[in-house]
Amino acid sequence: MSVERTLTILKPDCVKKGLMGEVTKRIQEAGFRIVAMKMIRLTPTTAGGFYAVHKERSFYGELCDFMSSGPCVPMILEKENAVSDFRTFIGATNPAEAEAGTIRADFADSMGKNIIHGSDSVENGLFEANYFFAQSDIVALVGE
Repeated sequence: MSVERTLTILKPDCVKKGLMGEVTKRIQEAGFRIVAMKMIRLTPTTAGGFYAVHKERSFYGELCDFMSSGPCVPMILEKENAVSDFRTFIGATNPAEAEAGTIRADFADSMGKNIIHGSDSVENGLFEANYFFAQSDIVALVGE
């Protein structure tokens, strides 16, 4: 298996609830390395660009409004099998269906306010990472 990169976003509800530290700690304890991270505030336009794949879906407008409602924290994570492992780690999109101990089961309120985003494929992880970070923003950890 090779090392993969995936993108996560601590969504506005995560930031508002003061869970950034707890969620980031869990991410690191699960073996993911954070190689890029910043706090930003999306506009409806930038949120719309990021979620363009969902443009025709009924929840698109609500999603863009939510993602631009407050600060969020995108991060690029690295690990072997990062995409699949991270999707398992965060749990199902609907927190009522998420396994106990996952981020969404522990902290999310609803499908719409589910605390965290995780890329669904290696290809989307690359696109998503490039949406938020320049190559110069990505750093290797000291000693690696």
